[in-house]
Amino acid sequence: MSEKKSWQTYEEVVTYLLNKFAEHFGLECVEGKQHVPGTCGTDWEIDAKGVAKNGDGFLIVECRRYTTSRLDQESVAGLAFRIQDTGAQGGFVVTPLDLQEGAKKVAAHENIHHVILDPNSTTNQYVLRFLKKVFVGVTASVGISAEARVGFISPEETKIINAMPQAEREAFMENFMENL
Repeated sequence: MSEKKSWQTYEEVVTYLLNKFAEHFGLECVEGKQHVPGTCGTDWEIDAKGVAKNGDGFLIVECRRYTTSRLDQESVAGLAFRIQDTGAQGGFVVTPLDLQEGAKKVAAHENIHHVILDPNSTTNQYVLRFLKKVFVGVTASVGISAEARVGFISPEETKIINAMPQAEREAFMENFMENL
């Protein structure tokens, strides 16, 4: 079985995180990659689909894991056309970098929200930025060391110990515990 490409993993992480925080995005849920019919006679493959609250429409999610150049106006305009052709209410574009100025203008005009997500994010370790909110996932390894010592006192010994004066009994038990 072949390994997944980094962009495939990124799309899956985006879908998982947007679904996890769906209420912060005004969504009921986020579904994974699928085909959505368009009015111009073609189906569009979308990276994910955000279902609006109360099932009242959907938003297209576009994932772009570009790490060397910011998303440009033409790319965001392509998403804007898919939104119009499918009847979506808007969209999300998820990238590790900020958008170019022209892309920001198209996004603002076409109800496309920009989400910034680190390109190496996982479902447990991420920094996701949306508007003025930051969502952070962190995992840490914790080492625990424990030592168990077991001693056994028979019922006959227990009777003898209980018959001892309290100070002698306490000294005996302390010595017993130290020698385990």
